[in-house]
Amino acid sequence: MAIAVIHQPQYLPYLGFFHKLNQGDIFVVMDSVQFMRRGIQHRNKIKTNKGEQWLTVPVFHQSSREEEYIKSVQIDSELPWARKHWKTLLTNYSPAPYFDNYAWEIQELLEKEWHYLCELNMVLIQWIMEVLGIKKQIVYLSELGVEGTKSDLLIDACKAVGADTYLSGSGGKGYMDLSLFEGAGINVIWQEFNSPSYNQLFPELGFLPNLSILDTLFCCGPETRKFLEVN
Repeated sequence: MAIAVIHQPQYLPYLGFFHKLNQGDIFVVMDSVQFMRRGIQHRNKIKTNKGEQWLTVPVFHQSSREEEYIKSVQIDSELPWARKHWKTLLTNYSPAPYFDNYAWEIQELLEKEWHYLCELNMVLIQWIMEVLGIKKQIVYLSELGVEGTKSDLLIDACKAVGADTYLSGSGGKGYMDLSLFEGAGINVIWQEFNSPSYNQLFPELGFLPNLSILDTLFCCGPETRKFLEVN
């Protein structure tokens, strides 16, 4: 059984993203689908002494009349976003027990010259995969020559990479046509992920779930790996 995980590349995704990757065999990067403005493809949340805060990568937008694929989205490098993100991470996470384990590599990655959002996201995702020991085949949807929407696209992508099983998040139940998967001979399994609690900084604010994976890494270090197993 070959399990495909098909997901849009996000900016410093949350723990559940990597939990999902860890359960699959092939990671199909959905780079040739519509970019979602103000979505987590170009931003994510961290914890500060005032609560949640977004880190947002500024991007150029095409005309609203044109399709805007993720792979084509360009970063607005005129804005000092990388330096701002790094300073925000340094200010809020430097007291974390495992900050020094990862921070300087993150700074180096963020402060490289980036032009395309997808490239930035995937370099960060692959770095985190390496840190967490997640070794999976990575294939880009744009290279598979498949088209379509929703269930048809997912089915064709699974076939193109030789996967007989598709691992979906619970959100897929709202739009996937399971009869089409059954007719195509593609088994569907569902991710079971319950956000774990751990010792975060600023405990007076309570535990904030589903933040960027950086929050978990800085606070838990190598123990983050144990959260990747099936709940």
